Amino acid sequence: MEASNVPALRQQGAVTAKSVGPKSGEYLTFRLGSEEYGIDILKVQEIRSYEQPTRIANAPDFIKGVVNLRGVIVPIVDLRLKLGCPSAEYNSFTVVIVLNVKNRVVGAVVDSVSDVLELNRDAIKPAPELSSASVDTSFITGIGSVGERMLILMDIEGLMSSAEMGLMDAAIAA
Repeated sequence: MEASNVPALRQQGAVTAKSVGPKSGEYLTFRLGSEEYGIDILKVQEIRSYEQPTRIANAPDFIKGVVNLRGVIVPIVDLRLKLGCPSAEYNSFTVVIVLNVKNRVVGAVVDSVSDVLELNRDAIKPAPELSSASVDTSFITGIGSVGERMLILMDIEGLMSSAEMGLMDAAIAA
């Protein structure tokens, strides 16, 4: 399913109200285990079924390898492994979200894609501040609420371009 087809899945969030916090907008929602996440739809190039990537020697575990996407070599990151979730079982629902991050194409493996939601500011709460040094919440921009659903909203561009990922040159990431 290409990103251009994804907005057909759109649903409405809460009514607009002025507040301070993460920006309102459209978010592609996906699952990692039992948790649901959201990323800015404008960073999504397309959604593809999972195919086994070509492994790169000495790459961290969360970098599954690379695939050839219409002549472009795309690094594939398993977000479950990157975010410390239990390892994933790849199945027919497993997809790769192809992202355009700082003019670089990167793939993110997720358990499944749900839909596209429009969230207004009043439906988004600030990310929790956790004092534990072992919990990195720097890539969480907020928590979205839609009915009974809670979405962890991620700064996917910040995560993918972080020095720890090693996917971008320092000059590009800055």
